[in-house]
Amino acid sequence: MSDVIETIKKRSSTRGYTEEPLTEAELDALLHAGLQAPTAANKQEIHFTVLDGGHPILRELEEEKNRLRNITAPAHNFYFEAPVVVILSADSSYKWSALDAGIAVENMALAAEGLGLGNLIIGCIDDAIKGEKKEYFTTALKFPENYEYKIAIAFGHKGVTKEPHTYQAQAQVTYL
Repeated sequence: MSDVIETIKKRSSTRGYTEEPLTEAELDALLHAGLQAPTAANKQEIHFTVLDGGHPILRELEEEKNRLRNITAPAHNFYFEAPVVVILSADSSYKWSALDAGIAVENMALAAEGLGLGNLIIGCIDDAIKGEKKEYFTTALKFPENYEYKIAIAFGHKGVTKEPHTYQAQAQVTYL
């Protein structure tokens, strides 16, 4: 069976990382995996904002997310202290941007697994980043003009492991 299929079978969301930073080569490989993702009509409209896991804007996003949900801060933030977070934004007027960003982030997640790195695909900041502080976050994250948040992903060396999720093919697949 191909290495890609094996990588897909092994991948799971990582919710705990070591403090070991990513190498430049690892980060470069992950970004290129995202950049190589197909986009509708080859528009290539996805923008990647790379943040160090300690960047203050991530704390602000966490605080805003929690404020909107009316919850106290959990033991871990939304990216579980990963050393790198990549936020994908795209042309807000383009119909296929969300789909294109999802394809790019999955490429990156599989590349991370293939490199032996942990990763967590993140959607939970959607309300915070698109809410009352949208202009502030858009500017702080240096999104291109008319771009908005689509999805994010955290990367790092696995500090914890988790079994890949199970599924029920008979209930989830219909053949016609």
